[in-house]
Amino acid sequence: MQIYIDCKNVEGGVPEWAIIELQGLVQMKNENPTCATVVGDLHYYNRNRHPVLVLGHHVLNGKEVKLEQPMAVIQKTNLGDEIKYEVKAVVKKKLLFKSRPKPIICNVSENV
Repeated sequence: MQIYIDCKNVEGGVPEWAIIELQGLVQMKNENPTCATVVGDLHYYNRNRHPVLVLGHHVLNGKEVKLEQPMAVIQKTNLGDEIKYEVKAVVKKKLLFKSRPKPIICNVSENV
């Protein structure tokens, strides 16, 4: 089934989002599903299109990949007998992190 959505009537246009794709499993100490949890820091170097993700004591280097088919982020709303779909964003690219994480090593003084 295909749904065609006209995004031209949206004020200010539709924001463009990106998907972050990770290989493997991300484990966190605090796994409370009811509150927001910071997973890591995403640093995006625009000059060479090179994203870097810092997760705890590890660094992942990635790359930006254009999706073959763009995706729409849609919110479904029930209005009694009618169902309304609203476009929240369009996803045209993904940030792919497929290499193994590198540990962050800091210099520790011997006097400590």
